[in-house]
Amino acid sequence: MRLLPAGFALALVALVAACDDPNQLADATIPNVVDTVTISALEGTPITSPSAFSVADSRPVRTDLTTAFDFAYNVDATSQHVFLTLEVLGLSNTSGSGPGLQQTSRTFDEITRAPSDGWVTDDTVSVAVGDVLYARSRIVCSGLGVPLYGKLEVLSIDDTPGVRTVTFQVLSNTNCGYRGLEPGIPSE
Repeated sequence: MRLLPAGFALALVALVAACDDPNQLADATIPNVVDTVTISALEGTPITSPSAFSVADSRPVRTDLTTAFDFAYNVDATSQHVFLTLEVLGLSNTSGSGPGLQQTSRTFDEITRAPSDGWVTDDTVSVAVGDVLYARSRIVCSGLGVPLYGKLEVLSIDDTPGVRTVTFQVLSNTNCGYRGLEPGIPSE
């Protein structure tokens, strides 16, 4: 009987183990962290103020410098506070599968996993203090072709002319392929 080289045997064991993992994902290494973020309205505020948020980078973004964000904030003509996805802003070329938002009746702390469907990608999403939303990023995981996920809760809105901001707590899971939305290293 011929014995297999040790390296080949280990590779075979790893391949069989990977077949048991339905996601075939590398272990998550980046901890999910809750942060508080403030962004300004697109209109009626200085252009140098961040008016958008990137789930993928878990940070506010200035829209005059890049389109690498997932949603922006504005106050519409009827004084409604709204989040606008890239598709609504005419900046997405992936209809329906781009960045999206989804309102929920669950509390921020009750959310443990991002949903797989129900995303609003092509319409404005009205928000008010206390609203909780799921967030999905643009496709950023090269090779996997998947978005990242997060959750947010609107904490305050400031309608002061020239200021016009929304503040929210947010948790972004920046591990490719993972949907877990609890603090710490995600397991799913």
